[in-house]
Amino acid sequence: MVRKSRRRRLQKFTGLCRQEEGLRVKRSCPSCGPDPGGEEKKGRGNPISVQLFPPELVEHIISFLPVRDVVALGQTCHYFHEVCDAEGVWRRICRRLSPRLREQGSGVRPWKRAAILNYTKGLYFQAFGGRRRCLSKSVAPLLAHGYRRFLPTKDHVFILDYTGTLFFLKNALVSSTLGQIQWKRACRYVVLCRGAKDFASDPRCDTVYRKYLYVLATREQPAVVGTTGSRACDCVEVYLQSSGQRVFKMTFHHSMSFKQIVLVGQENQRALLLLTEEGKIYSLVVNETQLDQPRSYTVQLALRKVSRCLPHLRVTRMASNQSSTLYITAFDPLDQQMPLALSLPAKILFCALGYNHLGLVDEFGRIFMQGNNRYGQLGTGDKMDRGEPTQVHYLQRPIALWCGLNHSLVLSQGSDFSKELLGCGCGAGGRLPGWPKGSASFVKLHVKVPLCACSLCSTRECLYMLSSHDIEHHPTYRDLPASRVVGTPEPGLGAGAPQDPGGAARACEEYLSQIHSCPTLQDRMEKMKEIVGWMPLMAAQKDFFWEALDMLQRAAGGVGPGPSTPES
Repeated sequence: MVRKSRRRRLQKFTGLCRQEEGLRVKRSCPSCGPDPGGEEKKGRGNPISVQLFPPELVEHIISFLPVRDVVALGQTCHYFHEVCDAEGVWRRICRRLSPRLREQGSGVRPWKRAAILNYTKGLYFQAFGGRRRCLSKSVAPLLAHGYRRFLPTKDHVFILDYTGTLFFLKNALVSSTLGQIQWKRACRYVVLCRGAKDFASDPRCDTVYRKYLYVLATREQPAVVGTTGSRACDCVEVYLQSSGQRVFKMTFHHSMSFKQIVLVGQENQRALLLLTEEGKIYSLVVNETQLDQPRSYTVQLALRKVSRCLPHLRVTRMASNQSSTLYITAFDPLDQQMPLALSLPAKILFCALGYNHLGLVDEFGRIFMQGNNRYGQLGTGDKMDRGEPTQVHYLQRPIALWCGLNHSLVLSQGSDFSKELLGCGCGAGGRLPGWPKGSASFVKLHVKVPLCACSLCSTRECLYMLSSHDIEHHPTYRDLPASRVVGTPEPGLGAGAPQDPGGAARACEEYLSQIHSCPTLQDRMEKMKEIVGWMPLMAAQKDFFWEALDMLQRAAGGVGPGPSTPES
């Protein structure tokens, strides 16, 4: 009893008891006024608002938090929103994430943009072969200022950042169970070149053909006789993808400035298409079979036919495959003389070109597919070829679109900002994870998509996803006018006969006949699951039907789902 009384007197006179007489910091919003009922609470001291602290001190403390926690704290109240959005906080975070970054970049919020770019950058991949089918992450170069573009080749991966530095990610090769040589992950990296604008390789989906890498870059050329100072000129440098050695270089006049490069044609007649800042397209021909020979020769740069015959037509973007080229032009509804090779109702934001089919995304977020549909790679629910762009009605506002050899992939985002990967077409070789038999409509793939995924690419061996969030550049879709929201598909878009509802009815009758021809209940259930995959339904609706069919199958005969049944 004597010791307890001494301790209480000591705490009373020295003020060591923080629960009773300590300094209390207010946890509620500082802009909402004093805590109601605070005066009635005796023995707790007066609460102190965070606003009484110097702003520099608060920003310094917040800068030590992870980026995810800084964003979450900024959503609690108006005061923390302003503090967490200050450039001083993001400058300290950016220097902690990328200490070698000397420049803060460009834009309205340069430090915040740079910090988020470096925090969200990542290259993820999922191998199709082997027993382990999980998402892995490659090495992240410390010198990279975000990820802007990537390209997998036969043995390695190349990544371009936002400062124009091209990185060469070297892969670790391992032997698979089938005796094939596959790479496990990108284990190390080197800087291939700086000042790069764009790069390209063989446009075919098979990476075996990607022997060389063509880089469009800007280089300082020494001054000629009679002039002072050096000039910046654009050039195309050719590197071996296996070793990163430069084997060829061509330099253009300083008055010509390019922004994109694509390749088309065979190896012995490779055509390089160069897009200028003014929207003109130039081309030159290179024989790749002679690039490894040490000799010097001159190539001729010529204006492409589309820019020579239509000088008023301004091209904004290009895409190519082995034999075709797709141009996205500036949209001018007042120009009645502008030719439209494809009948489209609105402005196209981006596109994807596969081996024998293509995909287009317009300003309203609608997806149009065209071309060969033998394997269901158009996602229309059937396997009929389309000679004109056909809208896929159950998909809208994609983040990225990719067309391959005989399948297509769409990266979409849900209402809760979670992302999922949808695919259609041929599923052989594991190219549609979870769907070995393929699907004629877009279905949800068994892939864990990163939160900030922005682009994707698929090869014969692997599925790649690039993660890098840019707060200034993201696809902004417009709302569809009310007069065009409700109604049948527009004529002339290849959507079939809009006034002919008998097509869907005949398809349902055919499905019923297929189910009726199955001998057992289990076969009928499996056939019904396969038919649900063919129907043009949303991914959530298909998941619901598959789960319901599994429940009915287990209740009827106690038979579990087959090996090819998709998981909900």
